[in-house]
Amino acid sequence: MASRSKLSGIQRQVLALYRGFLRTARLKSPEERHRIESVVSAEFHENARNIDRKNFVYIEYLLRRGKKQLEQLKDPDITGLSTLEINKASLH
Repeated sequence: MASRSKLSGIQRQVLALYRGFLRTARLKSPEERHRIESVVSAEFHENARNIDRKNFVYIEYLLRRGKKQLEQLKDPDITGLSTLEINKASLH
């Protein structure tokens, strides 16, 4: 078995948030579940590619924003997830 390096605290938080979105998506209709999983996967992969791993302030901001979105998504009256385009250049 290949040994894995230990994850930092912030990495564990990001993975927990990602898993939380996927778990919550299972509670929605099959169509919405697929859409939510696609949006979440695309957003996380894009951020992993485009954000400097040492930019902790911005990563923590994204974690807070993601946690708020997850709490909203857990509401049974909320059926889906929308995306918001942000000019990332102005945030760096």
